[in-house]
Amino acid sequence: MLKKCSDNAGTCPITAIANLPAICGMGALFAKNAIAAKGVAYSNIAYQGAQGKRAAKVVSIPPGGVVHDYVPFYFAPRSPMLMAINGGRVSGCDWRQSDIVHFETTVEMALADGAPFVFYDMNATLDFSTPYNDLAKLDAVDWDLLTEAPALDGFCQYWNSKQDPPRYAMRMEKRQAEFLVKESLSLGRIRRMGVIDQARQAEVSAILHNAGVALQVDIMSDWYFQEAIK
Repeated sequence: MLKKCSDNAGTCPITAIANLPAICGMGALFAKNAIAAKGVAYSNIAYQGAQGKRAAKVVSIPPGGVVHDYVPFYFAPRSPMLMAINGGRVSGCDWRQSDIVHFETTVEMALADGAPFVFYDMNATLDFSTPYNDLAKLDAVDWDLLTEAPALDGFCQYWNSKQDPPRYAMRMEKRQAEFLVKESLSLGRIRRMGVIDQARQAEVSAILHNAGVALQVDIMSDWYFQEAIK
């Protein structure tokens, strides 16, 4: 999850815990296209249809390329993608939310080395989403919608779209606003990692220790769907 500057707003890329040894070995999070070029095997947790759209979606402003040339961060936890994974609705993915780990950073940390970036006010694959490369325009993201009550860890517990009231008509799409870092982000630019419970904290901590990676691992149950873990 990527925190919005110094404000209470954020986003995380998520991956299966099974992918951590490979990630630690590379020392960074890499974009989908960069991973493919390296020939690194990994456990997929994404819709194949969505991946096809991301592979083809051109980023129309500098630094250009396509969405799969970037490491994606959401601005809020409990994403629709995590819900789909937990519900077993992603073909070929046997993982559930307890098998998923989050990477959290901040805008300042992610861009400290001058990394090229772009962000979108909604899901990047949508034809009507808008890209930006100026941090002064981060208010294009609907922070009020993302952080309204009822909140867990500062972010609205709900994200489903509905017609009444009208402001929720595209709530799901806005919940998936993205911050994209071109090609890769060093693990040294990650603030911490979040997992669902103590058992996963121990598992992830052991993987990091064995790889010689010093990252904080916190139990962040609020980043997961509460009704599924009660």
